[in-house]
Amino acid sequence: MFTNSKNYFSLILLSLLLWSCGSTSNTTERDYTSEKLDALVAKQSFEIIADWAYPQMTSAMNQVAMAGLFAPGSAPGQINLIGNINYFRIMGDSIDVYLPYYGERQMSSGYGQSDSSIKFKGVPKDFNLKWNEKNNRYDLNLSFNRDAENFKINAQLFTNLKASMTITSSSRFPIR
Repeated sequence: MFTNSKNYFSLILLSLLLWSCGSTSNTTERDYTSEKLDALVAKQSFEIIADWAYPQMTSAMNQVAMAGLFAPGSAPGQINLIGNINYFRIMGDSIDVYLPYYGERQMSSGYGQSDSSIKFKGVPKDFNLKWNEKNNRYDLNLSFNRDAENFKINAQLFTNLKASMTITSSSRFPIR
């Protein structure tokens, strides 16, 4: 079809030009969501709702799985939270947290507590939210106490408006 190398070179040049123009639309979308995240962080007013929980795999979690107690689509290391109430809200210098906990406790947190969820409403002890230029995201680190238990939350807020958070506790195995 192309007997002339000049035509072949023109076709390659045209293809590269079209390919480079097509990639600019992704950059524009990324910039828009990045600006939206910047605005939410600047106002310190946003909410994270989890779709999945990733508890640490232990023999107790495997025993629960073997008993068939997980909902369809869930496994010992991956729990589907879609449709379950959960949130992590930042409102100025305060937070409002309600997250279900799946995993193993290392020690008891007191008598009469049947709800094992992670709950807190108020001003956390430590709060650090800063831009991580190397990884192109915001890093959030905070801690709070509830009853005799200490919690630390480390979260990453990505420019595509997704987030990942890891919660460690003084009496529970970590959960992501």
